[in-house]
Amino acid sequence: MDRNEVVLVGRLSAAPEERTLPSGDTLTKWRIIVRRRRHRRGGTLTDSIPCVTFDADTAALIRNLKPRDPVEITGAFRCRVHGPSGAKVWSYEVEVAGAKAVEAEPVDPPDSIVTLTSPPPRPVIYFAEAG
Repeated sequence: MDRNEVVLVGRLSAAPEERTLPSGDTLTKWRIIVRRRRHRRGGTLTDSIPCVTFDADTAALIRNLKPRDPVEITGAFRCRVHGPSGAKVWSYEVEVAGAKAVEAEPVDPPDSIVTLTSPPPRPVIYFAEAG
């Protein structure tokens, strides 16, 4: 019944980092930048989401991308707890099971430009003063 599935499409923020763990596994870390809808004041907001993988094929694909390249990832949301018992630090990340490069969309595609026109004026009914 419970589901923990994440699908994100965004851009790689920087080159990934790799670290070999004491277990011998390789952890690959990176961030994906995902745009939000346009802010009402006209600016664009983004989220920078931390991602990790232990999968060698996924890590190889991410390593072959350049910063700002578009990518789609699938995985699960994870909460990790680090540190000594008196000073725990909680961090959140997406544990990526798969990734694929996607074709970049233009930042402002021409089809998305909407021209606003004003509606015609409404007729106004005038009332004569009662007298």
